[in-house]
Amino acid sequence: MTRRLWPLVVAAVSLGVDAYVLAGVLPRIAEDLGTGVAAVGLGVTAFTAAYAVAGPALSGRLTRAGTARALLVALGLFNLGNLVTAVAAGLPLFLASRVVAGVGAGVLTAVATATAAAMVEQHERGRAMSLVTFGLSTGTVAGVPLGMLVGERFGWRWTMALVVAVGVVSMAALATRRNTLPPLPSTAAASPLAAVRDARTLVGVAAAFLLGVASLGLYTYVLPMAQDRGLGGFGFALVWAWGVGGVAGSAAVGRPLDRHRPRPLLVGLPALLLVGFALLALTTSPATWLVAAALWGAAGWASVPTLQQALTQHAPERAMSVVAFQMAAMYLGSAVGAAAGGALLAAGARAGTLAGWALAPAGLALVLTAAIAPPGRGNRPTTTPEPATATST
Repeated sequence: MTRRLWPLVVAAVSLGVDAYVLAGVLPRIAEDLGTGVAAVGLGVTAFTAAYAVAGPALSGRLTRAGTARALLVALGLFNLGNLVTAVAAGLPLFLASRVVAGVGAGVLTAVATATAAAMVEQHERGRAMSLVTFGLSTGTVAGVPLGMLVGERFGWRWTMALVVAVGVVSMAALATRRNTLPPLPSTAAASPLAAVRDARTLVGVAAAFLLGVASLGLYTYVLPMAQDRGLGGFGFALVWAWGVGGVAGSAAVGRPLDRHRPRPLLVGLPALLLVGFALLALTTSPATWLVAAALWGAAGWASVPTLQQALTQHAPERAMSVVAFQMAAMYLGSAVGAAAGGALLAAGARAGTLAGWALAPAGLALVLTAAIAPPGRGNRPTTTPEPATATST
């Protein structure tokens, strides 16, 4: 399976790097462009907003001309936006380039995830979608520190060049395998909101938003949190514990997701996230914080393909639209969570208390994921697996 899906995974790696790498080099960008950090920070907002709008609105329209074309157009926009970011000489062009990159990223995430699911048999869909999430988490965990290191030694423009390089590799791989990609159902004729008119899907998208607020939003403040609790010397280790947990969680969740279906994971993963936050809020032990950070990363990232499987397993033809809304909600939640954390700190809250505040959105997410969990014994597949919709290569 991995051999067939690796171009999609590499594309997801480049997305994972790009979504967060700018945060680590904002001061350098601001100095180079002759503006303030807050103004450059609008680039993150521009990327997120474009991502949220483009995925649901454009994915179906682009796939009308074929899956490969949609992926290549999305990757082309993504790479173009990042290339212009790398050479931007002023703030207006910098912000415009982040919009272009966000549009490509939003479409690419939805189409790549739906394509991965369509390239395998029905009983392997969980693993296929978790591989795309594995790429996203790996890009965030390994790519972001690497990008920051490149930025420190050679300049932030080379950091963006690294993102472009990964994107170009993925684009070339997809171009060589374009004939093996299955067609996806087009939703261009329907309203972009049609996918979330179903109450269950709407609840799942809301859960994705809350998980983004709690998990990715809180991640913004992991270093100030550690510093406030007297664990500043463990900051780098905590970042890596969160990252290793995220990579392990997204890599490991696929098989149990296919074997048991999403129901136990829809309850267990948000509950595990709550445990991680509670440990961070109640203890100051370095070892406990490292364990809690790993649980936090694993539960947060593993929840992504779990929600995707739960919301699309009975209607695979809607996978692309549903995933587009889910991922848009998650990244919007991340932005809202980061903003809420900043507001709390500005109001006088201590950074060490933010994990306690994150219990609220995480708890609400658990309520919503439990509500959409299939009842009874509908966990295991009872039908013969459907054949794959594309030939193996």
